[in-house]
Amino acid sequence: MRRFQLILLSVVLIASTAVSQTNPIAQSQDESNAGKAKVLLDEMVKALGGQAYLDAKDGTSQGRDFVLHNDQVSGGGYYWRFWKKPDKLRLELSKKRDIVEIYNGDEGHENTYKGLQAQDPKIMENYLRARRHSLRTVIEKWMNATGAAYFYGGQTIADQKLSDQVTIFDADNDSVILYLDVNTHLPIKKSFSWRNPADQLRDVQEDTYDNYHEIQGIMTPYNVTQYRNGAMTSQDFMNKASYNQGLPDSLFVAGSSSKSVESAPKK
Repeated sequence: MRRFQLILLSVVLIASTAVSQTNPIAQSQDESNAGKAKVLLDEMVKALGGQAYLDAKDGTSQGRDFVLHNDQVSGGGYYWRFWKKPDKLRLELSKKRDIVEIYNGDEGHENTYKGLQAQDPKIMENYLRARRHSLRTVIEKWMNATGAAYFYGGQTIADQKLSDQVTIFDADNDSVILYLDVNTHLPIKKSFSWRNPADQLRDVQEDTYDNYHEIQGIMTPYNVTQYRNGAMTSQDFMNKASYNQGLPDSLFVAGSSSKSVESAPKK
């Protein structure tokens, strides 16, 4: 059903573009639709914290996550997460924080009892794809970029909530669909797809956001659930978050120890 909806959306967009090239009324309707979509996206940014959200330079969070396969928990546990713009991420896993994953730019490493090694290529592929389609990337890089286009898909139900559906396209015609709460304008769900090289079919990734907390003026979802092709793959339950902690670049160097984490300056 999801694949059919994505195909149908593409057909509608292509058809409306063809008509608008020769029909001034249709062109005006397209512009009105895009304008509504853009207004809703701007309201979303404002709801997330506006300038406070945009000005966040780094952040930390901790909690528990669960990895699922065939509706059964297959992994997960405690985590500590550290990120810094534009493209740095550090994850410390397990109660002992003895599994460390570091992503810096387009490189990733994992440090375990086996020692330091480059991250598995498949994990890196999934990570880079998720980063490119992350909510923060869409807001800070896709919106207002040259070649960006917007489409308002009307109101629908997302994660059992009434939402406004908005699609944003980048200059390469890649797209992300956002579902925004009609009352709060906060994101309820995000969806994007890509062609799987193994079978040439389109895979669909969906993230849902819930249990928002205001942290330093920024609305932060404490519950994030991920789905792949309709099947739940992970659940993230955050219990603490902070922003603009002045995290040093050394925190994101492959092989750096947990001591550098604890010594990171606090504000």
